[in-house]
Amino acid sequence: MYKFDGRIRYSEVDSERKLTVEKMIDYFQDCSSFQSEDLGVGLDYMKAHAFAWVVNYWQIRFDRRPVMGEQVRTGTTPYDFKGIMGMRNFMMETADGELLAVGNSVWSLLDMKQMYPMRIPAELIERYQTEPRLDMDYKPRKIKVPAEGGVPCETITVRPHHLDTNKHMNNAQYVHFAMMYLPAGREVRELRVEYRKQAVLGDRITPVLYHITDNCLLLSMNGEDGKPHAVVEITL
Repeated sequence: MYKFDGRIRYSEVDSERKLTVEKMIDYFQDCSSFQSEDLGVGLDYMKAHAFAWVVNYWQIRFDRRPVMGEQVRTGTTPYDFKGIMGMRNFMMETADGELLAVGNSVWSLLDMKQMYPMRIPAELIERYQTEPRLDMDYKPRKIKVPAEGGVPCETITVRPHHLDTNKHMNNAQYVHFAMMYLPAGREVRELRVEYRKQAVLGDRITPVLYHITDNCLLLSMNGEDGKPHAVVEITL
């Protein structure tokens, strides 16, 4: 497993001094990016070959969110490649080995000229070493949105600071906006996110909030056509 060490910064925590949920995703994304760079298949390589990895799904179980100043170690490993899809685990632990969070993710390789998923080249797969997937309760990638009962919330306009290097709204930004509707005093135990279509500069997104149970919220991050860019499920 590829790992890097870090320390939780003041700029990454909430009012309770805990690492925010979206910043946990940032740590995970940084870890996989660092691995790709170290293997010689990072941003420059992908630009030269006109493709990019895009995330389709997150599932993250939170055992404990670390606090400001805490030393942490973030790790990742791909565990399978199938056609256009790559499956990757993540974890975060303390310097003493306490497991803080574990995650599953599904990615696809996007042809940046055709803007269409492409089969992952054998040369790229060979650069990574797959390992057995981590122990967690793996849930389906598809998240069902209820047919009724949703409450539309304040519309968001995609701004330049929301974009990543692919000129799309970064996937952690959807989670950032979804967390605005977390009930006060409640802790996130699990997060699932299904990404359905990319949002770009100027797009308007309206979160629609569903209370599935007392311990489960769902936000459908809808575009102007009423179809979701992403669906975020939060288990408390």
